[in-house]
Amino acid sequence: MSNLSRKLQTRMIRKRRIRSVVNGTTTRPRLAVHISLHHVTAQVIDDTTRSTIAYISTVGQKQAAGSLTEKASWVGTEIAKKTKAAKVNAVVFDRGGRLYHGRVKALADAARNAGLEF
Repeated sequence: MSNLSRKLQTRMIRKRRIRSVVNGTTTRPRLAVHISLHHVTAQVIDDTTRSTIAYISTVGQKQAAGSLTEKASWVGTEIAKKTKAAKVNAVVFDRGGRLYHGRVKALADAARNAGLEF
């Protein structure tokens, strides 16, 4: 098994383990984060009705410039604004199998600073 496939496999194991515990409800939806090599995406999902409440991505955004950590903090601020506009104050954080460090932490801190509770 190559090093890359082992890393992807362990991330998928972590993701399944997290998703078995983290569920979004109507009162506390799930803030799901996806980070690719070039872009950051976040969406707030109500798992009971299977609907997306708010969504933001850096794809096609001119405001999101700089390093990926800066893009992640911009996405955190914007997703908090959209979530607050949808009258949701508290969410459950789903880091998607990634470690709570670096870009994921920057997104979470920016969302907290913008007034989102989790």
